[in-house]
Formats: sequence, structure tokens, C-alpha cells
Amino acid sequence: MTGSTAPADQDEIRRQLTDAMRASDKTRVAALRMFLSAIRYREDELGHALTPAEIAEVATKEVKKRSESIEAFDGAGRAELSARERAERDIIAAWAPSRLDEAEVDALVEAAIAETGASSMRDMGLVMTEVMGVARGRVDGKAVQQKVRSRLSG
Repeated sequence: MTGSTAPADQDEIRRQLTDAMRASDKTRVAALRMFLSAIRYREDELGHALTPAEIAEVATKEVKKRSESIEAFDGAGRAELSARERAERDIIAAWAPSRLDEAEVDALVEAAIAETGASSMRDMGLVMTEVMGVARGRVDGKAVQQKVRSRLSG
């Protein structure tokens, strides 16, 4: 589920949608339509056309939504719905920033602890703010929180 270097502009997404329609790729058409809809919704919220970075944020949120749906469908034994969500997630993930691996997250946590001078759980908020400021959208906040908690409580 790592992102690629695909251009994050709506024209490219629309071109890919047109190509998917011509190829009768129903899954890709559905995923790209939903993605464009989410982008338009965010534009309406903000009142301006989205920048590539903002489109990447929308992609990250859409990928996360689908990941949560996959978990729910897997838990309910709905393999066909889970497979569809997986396919859509993988299509949209091309516009999301690449995820940080565990070693990169560990390094960010250590750097944030050193930079903030954190020494106890009381400093957790400072460390979380520092790490998430650098890694927002590229790492799960809950995973970072667990790492920070175990590092500061140990």
C-alpha cells in the first residue's frame, strides 16, 4: 500500500478514469469516480482548487477508509466486499504519499524525544506533535502513539 510518484492532479485522474471507462474496468471506474467525488467535496469545504499535497491528503483519507472497511468486511466474513475494497484501496493508493516503514518511524520517535527532551509520559503530547508534524499522512497515529508510550514508560 505504498504510494507512487504519479502526478497528483485532477486532470491525470480524469484521464485515467476515461481510460478505465474505455477498457470497461468497472472497479477502477468506481474507485476513480469516488476519489474525484471526495476531491470535489474537499474543494467545496475549503473553497478553492486543491493543491497536489491536498489531493494526497484526500487520497490518504480514502485509503484509510477502505482499510477500515476491509477489516470490517473480513470480520463479518464478507470476502467479496473485502476484495472489492482492497482493489479500490490499491487504485487510490497511487496518489497517497508512501508510508513510512517501522525503522523510519522508530527513528522519528527517537529524534522527537531527543529534540523535545521528553523523559516521561507527561511529555507524550510534545513528542506526538513533533512526530506527526513530520509524518502526517504517512504513518498511522495509533502506531506512533504506541511506540511513544512504550519508549517513554520504559
